[in-house]
Amino acid sequence: MSQIHPTALIDSKAQLGNDVKIGPFCCVGPDVVLGDNVTLISHVTIAGRTQIGSGTIIYPFASIGHPPQDLKYNGESSQLLIGENNKIREYVTLQPGTEGGGMLTQIGNNNLFMVASHVAHDCKIGNHVIMANGATLGGHVEIDDYAIIGGLSAVHQFVRIGAHAIIGGMSGVENDVIPYGHVKGERAHLSGLNLVGLKRRGFSTDSIQVLRNAYQELFEGTAPTLSDRVDVVADKYAESEDVMQIISFIKHDSHRRLCLPSTIAA
Repeated sequence: MSQIHPTALIDSKAQLGNDVKIGPFCCVGPDVVLGDNVTLISHVTIAGRTQIGSGTIIYPFASIGHPPQDLKYNGESSQLLIGENNKIREYVTLQPGTEGGGMLTQIGNNNLFMVASHVAHDCKIGNHVIMANGATLGGHVEIDDYAIIGGLSAVHQFVRIGAHAIIGGMSGVENDVIPYGHVKGERAHLSGLNLVGLKRRGFSTDSIQVLRNAYQELFEGTAPTLSDRVDVVADKYAESEDVMQIISFIKHDSHRRLCLPSTIAA
């Protein structure tokens, strides 16, 4: 049975699943859909065409689904879709899409958004992503599964961050980050692979070594250009799904350049 505090303001048109818990002074708008077992602890505001999957818990003073901070936004009826079992901590802001980005911001399952992290319009976030305290995403950013965005870091509009990548705290990320990559710095550069994360995710020693070898050949190899090195690595490691994930990421069309080691030219 749902538990709704008497001070909460729930629009009569909002759709609430089973066993929803809504604490004091929360506000839920008319176009909001809350799945089963969603918990709003207190002082949470949810607006717009926002859908939140089952088991998600939202902490005080989070602002979910309010109009994006995009001067081009003109009131279009865009959406914010949030998956299941997410943890959204205090002061987090998650915003819907815009006409210029497909009208949708989409967030997967089992993610953790720590205090005061921000997801802007038209972002696409996978599963098991962690955004640490104060981490911010510009519009149209794409983040793949198991990526970690360090505290107080900022990711530029249209940047892609690959699966299992990690962004060091207080980094400014202007370019795409390969899967399994580790980037850091005021103007972030690629500093290696996320070796600690790979071990924690259960990657075998052999798989990690293959990734390390491929990384060295991509960014320290003898072929004259990155494009040439990509072709060499793609041919040599064609049977490694992990390496081919990096190759596919690099070859994919993008608005941004690739984040490279500070000593390497494309």
